[in-house]
Amino acid sequence: MNELEEYFRNNNDKLINKWMHYFDVYDRHFRRFKGKEIVVLEIGVFQGGSLQMWKKYFGDKAKIYGVDINPNCKALEEENVEIFIGSQSDRKFLRKVKESIPPIDILIDDGGHTMLQQIITFEELFGHVKEDGVYLCEDLHTSYQVFYGGGHKRNGTFIEYSKNFIDYINAYHSEQRGLKVNEFTRSVNSLHYYDSILVVEKRKMQPPTHMRTGNATVQDFDAPPTGLSGLKWKIKKPALTAINKFLRFFRIGGFMWR
Repeated sequence: MNELEEYFRNNNDKLINKWMHYFDVYDRHFRRFKGKEIVVLEIGVFQGGSLQMWKKYFGDKAKIYGVDINPNCKALEEENVEIFIGSQSDRKFLRKVKESIPPIDILIDDGGHTMLQQIITFEELFGHVKEDGVYLCEDLHTSYQVFYGGGHKRNGTFIEYSKNFIDYINAYHSEQRGLKVNEFTRSVNSLHYYDSILVVEKRKMQPPTHMRTGNATVQDFDAPPTGLSGLKWKIKKPALTAINKFLRFFRIGGFMWR
């Protein structure tokens, strides 16, 4: 049991509501920030218990911010904990929050969980997360629940929206104009999907490099053929390339012949 789960199980202070498998995810991605002078923003204050948990976990040097639509949450402020009242689906409000706080080390979206709220929050605040920071969006099971606008492979869910991130981090390898290197490609090191959670870990990225070391001792199976076979391959390769470009345009599975 990690420190966060232990705190949760022994909590007799303000109410905290969490799925139990979240604590391992939190600790795995947040432990490197413990004891440091960091900025944490949590969307969704609820009863204020998780803000207290982060304060205890990260230590006295951490500055904790919360956002909630309930004006009564303002009363939950305490030393090193500041709360902003407003809707996470209000872009103007989120921009004001961004202007009011330093760059963020850790952002936790545990707000209203609707598709629009999660997408707008990401679009407005992800860029305010530091280049070595962490963006965590939780309770993504709402992407499968109709009440929140969800549904399996339904357009507009946060899960479907975030699947684009997989393409973005691989954009350096793209051969198509539809997928180009963007700011996400240059600033994100990794994506971690868990049950109901996506963790985006940022790091300034350079174009990937490829190297070889050591000595080859086995004949290369994919070496270009020679002689008559080589002549056939010179004819076959461009034909194969043309066929696959056509299939790719229509997003049809690839074709290979050997």
